[in-house]
This record gives sequence, structure tokens and C-alpha cells, in this order.
Amino acid sequence: MDGQNTAAEVVAPALDLPEVELVVERRPDGVILLQSATPLVVEHRSLPRALAAQAERIPGKTHLAERLGPEFGWRRQTFGKAKAEADAVAQWLLDRNIAAGQPVLVVSGNSIAHATVRYGAMAAGVPVCPVSVNYALMGAQNGYDRLRFAIDLVRPAVIFAETAAFAPALAAVAPAGVPIVTRDPEAFGPDAVAYDAVLATSVTDAVRAAIEGADVEAPAAYMLTSGSTGRPKAVVHSQRMLMASVYQGHQALGQYCGWTDELLDWLPWNHVSGTTTAFAALTFGGSLFIDDGKPVPGAFAETLRNLREVPVRYLTNVPVGFAMLADALEKDDGLRRAVFENVHILLYGGAGLPQPIYDRLQALAVKTTGRRVFLSTGYGSTETTSGFMSIYFHSDRVGVGLPLPGAVAKLVPTGDLYEVRVKGPMVMSGYLDAPAANTAAFDEEGFYRMGDLVGLHDPQDLTRGLYFAGRIAEEFKLDSGTFVRGGALRLELIKALSPRVSDLLLCGEGRGSVGVLAWPAPGVDTGDLQAVARLLSAHNAANPGNSTRVARFAFLAEPPNVAAHEVSDKGSINQAPALRRRGADVERLYAETPDPDVVRL
Repeated sequence: MDGQNTAAEVVAPALDLPEVELVVERRPDGVILLQSATPLVVEHRSLPRALAAQAERIPGKTHLAERLGPEFGWRRQTFGKAKAEADAVAQWLLDRNIAAGQPVLVVSGNSIAHATVRYGAMAAGVPVCPVSVNYALMGAQNGYDRLRFAIDLVRPAVIFAETAAFAPALAAVAPAGVPIVTRDPEAFGPDAVAYDAVLATSVTDAVRAAIEGADVEAPAAYMLTSGSTGRPKAVVHSQRMLMASVYQGHQALGQYCGWTDELLDWLPWNHVSGTTTAFAALTFGGSLFIDDGKPVPGAFAETLRNLREVPVRYLTNVPVGFAMLADALEKDDGLRRAVFENVHILLYGGAGLPQPIYDRLQALAVKTTGRRVFLSTGYGSTETTSGFMSIYFHSDRVGVGLPLPGAVAKLVPTGDLYEVRVKGPMVMSGYLDAPAANTAAFDEEGFYRMGDLVGLHDPQDLTRGLYFAGRIAEEFKLDSGTFVRGGALRLELIKALSPRVSDLLLCGEGRGSVGVLAWPAPGVDTGDLQAVARLLSAHNAANPGNSTRVARFAFLAEPPNVAAHEVSDKGSINQAPALRRRGADVERLYAETPDPDVVRL
């Protein structure tokens, strides 16, 4: 069916979702405790055990696939081969007698080799610390300070740097005596270890014994936070946390997600949103096709190419990625059919999805199939392993959903919104070597403080779910002392200015009024300031207060700078670093006599 649907024919997604059952506690002080009535059930105790089970059950099925190059097809790794190669890595690490807690630092993009090293390290009981490739590829001007900081923080016993591209950075910051495993040993000097030589290690019973005897509470990974408000911290992930996170998502949505089928994902494995898809494919027997595209101009075409080839039922992305996908689908009927005739669920994370993008995607789904697509989310953080809330019920609103099995959300009132805190087996016990930060991270009842605000879609019916209302850290005060809920206002303004802006910076700290610096959406005429003024005037009419009204607006000419940490690896904007870097633009926005390209309202 393609088009020509009447309103009566447009129905909800064809998913047999169960009724939501919640356990709710309302306290006299307004605090709400919220959890799923479904208990969490975990089958495998660790990822190495899950890999062993799938290698025995489906040894010849593709587990991972990666492009051999822009003009070539896919290199595939079966579950059987993944297990054999991971065991070789594990044996090589066991032979080195690495001290407890010392990790393998991984400097690599998503790849089969990256996954193999990760699986092998976990099998050997050695933690893994994957870092952003940008730390090594874009840090020369500041002495690779973020990579140096990460190395000093986790003190790796081994470094895996897949290709020669990372050699200059490691030549500058790698500690003496730490072996570097790589596919290009000649680029790293005489002490480098060839990756193929590691894979040739003869495996003994020591690997099986390590897997079977593993302490599931011990560190399995050190995952670095984004560092958007300061230096990154290393979150300690255990196998217990990892398996709880994967299984709670599967209990709520896994039968619909296609985690046993083919998956396509670009999200980087140094972030939990990317590792969730990879670990889900490993645990439940799926085939993950590694997408070399990403939602930035010039790279998204690769994602679109892959979507034409891989019939995915489950597609996850950040909001800007879904905005770019909507643009492409509106122009390409063949691509639209390739996506919506296969996909069961679109899942967004990393930031709130603007309602206009949600509505465009639903319109495209209805045009293609006569049905709305199921749009869900994964709300969480590095400290919660991945998403601990999701939309696993029929809804026509964007939001963060409700707690998954095993998670207890504590909603602490702040005005008409709520601060989110959480407990559960997927929540970290703490950061690596950061006692002060650990104390501040948890409240008096042991709930982790997310640092986010949410609202209730329906205060009388909590089964309708929660919506994201901004980061507490993005709140600020005007010079009058007026408090601005920056995170919530930013989301409202992105919605109000759609489709003319792709993202924006909210200004006004210590100023007399709120201002906006915005990046234009592709193809937008930045000279048409009257159109922007009309949109902002409509927003101001509905939001006349000084904390919500926008007084000035200007477009930004320079795109977000990845090397300056203005953009996270997930594609979201790091507000604080971007505002610091663009101080001159802020001054231009608030100048007593502003430039002609500044809108004053």
C-alpha cells in the first residue's frame, strides 16, 4: 500500500504490546517512586557466556559485518569465528598476567577487530576502555590532551590502535612499556604487536576457566563520560550491569526489535548507546552490520546506501539523524519503501526528539504502509549502562517513556517538573578513582542523580509516560535573578523554529534577556530574517515571561566544531564548550548596536 489512505485506515503500529503495569508510591513531600511491575529476568551472567552460547547454537550465522571499502561489499564474522578469535585474544591477555583492574585501552572506530578485542578482554577478566577516535585524530593542536588524560586516568596495560591513523597521537602520549596491538605494526615502531599474531595465540582451558569463574561485579569496562561540563569521568561497568541493561530492554521490546535479525548501526562504541545494539546482537543472536555513515553532511549518504541493502526491523539514531532521514525519505520513494516495509521500531536517544520530526516520520510511514511506525526511545546515561526508560506502550507523543523492568525511578518535584533519580542493577557503583564525585552522584537513599528534569504527560495517568524537560546543568539566571530553565526552553525553541534551524545555543547567563545563536537547517536562506522573526514572535506571544521570551537571535556561520568538543560522538551539541568557544558571537548578539543580521524582538 502506498498513499491513498483515509483517516480510518491509518492505525497504530501492528505490535501486540501488553498493558503497562506500574508500581507507584506517592510520598507526602510530592516524591514519586515509579517502577515496572514486571520483575527483571537475566539468562546469561556475562557477555562472554552469551557469546559461547550463541557460538554453540548458531556457529555459522553472521554476527558482525563491516564494509571492506566504499566500493566493496561486506566482510562478515560468524558467531563461531567471533568466539574463536575472542578466545585467542583472551589467552594472549591471560598470558601477560595483567594486574586486576588494568584495562585494554581501545583507540578504534567500530569494527570487527574492535569487537573481538573487547570480547576477548572481557573473557580474560580484563576491563576495556574505548575512547573516542576524535581524541587521537583531532587533538594535535592541544597535545592530544584528552587522550593523554584518559591514559593517565585508567592506566592501561595494553593499547589497541587498529590502524596507522592513530600512530601520531600514541607516539606523543602512549606510556613507555605499554604494548600497542595493531593491524599496522610497522607504523608504531619495533615494540608494536601485530593483531594477526594475537589471533594466532593457541587457546588453552584457562580461557574457559576464566569465563566460568568470572566475578560479575568486577570492572568489565571503563566508559568515559562526554566531559561536556568538565573533564570526562570513567564509569565502571560490571558484567552484572551490562547484562541487566540488555535484558531489561529485551523484556520490554526485544521481541519486536529484531535483535535476532539484521541490525544496522553507526553509533560509536565508546558510548553506551552504541554498545547497547552491539551487545544486544551478541546476546540474542543478531547480525549487526556496522554502518560507516553518520548524521553529518557528506557522511550520511553511506547510511542511506546501507539502508537500501540491509532490511532492518530495528533502527536507532540520534534526533538529528532522524531529521536527516526524514529529509531523505521525503525525496526518495524507493528508499522510503525499503525502510518502512521492513522496520518495526525506530528508537531515538541522545536527546529529545522534536515533535515535528516525529510527525514527519509518522506521515511517511502511513504513506508507505497505511500504519504508523512504532517510535520509542532509550533514556539513560553512561552511569546507568544505557537506557533504563523506554516507550514500550502505544503513544503519539515524544518522551522518555517509563522505567524498564528492574529500574526504580525517583521523581523529585521541582516546580511543575521533576528531577530524575534512579536505582537498579544497571546503575553504576561509582566512577573510577573519584570519591568526591561518587559522593555527589547519589542521594541519601542511594539513588543516582541523573541531572535531568522530566514532566508527566498526564499527572492523573502515569502510564502515559514522562517527557524530557531539559538538563539541570543547562539552567541559568539572567542579571535580574530570573531563573531560566535552559534545557526545556531550548527544546521548545527548536520546535518553534523548525524547520529553519538544525540546533541552537541558548544565551543569557548574566544578561538582561534570553538570546539564541542557531545553526541553519540545510538549504535555509539565512538572509530571510523576517521568517525567523515571525516564528519567534509567535513563540514570544505564547511565552511572554522574561525567562522564556527571546529578545535576540542570530544565525551561526561556522558549523559545530568536533575538534573543539562542541559536538559529542552521538551528534548532540555540548552547550557549555560551544558557548565558551563562541564568546565573540555571544557579544555580537548582545551588542548595544547589533549587526543587521541580528534579529531584535
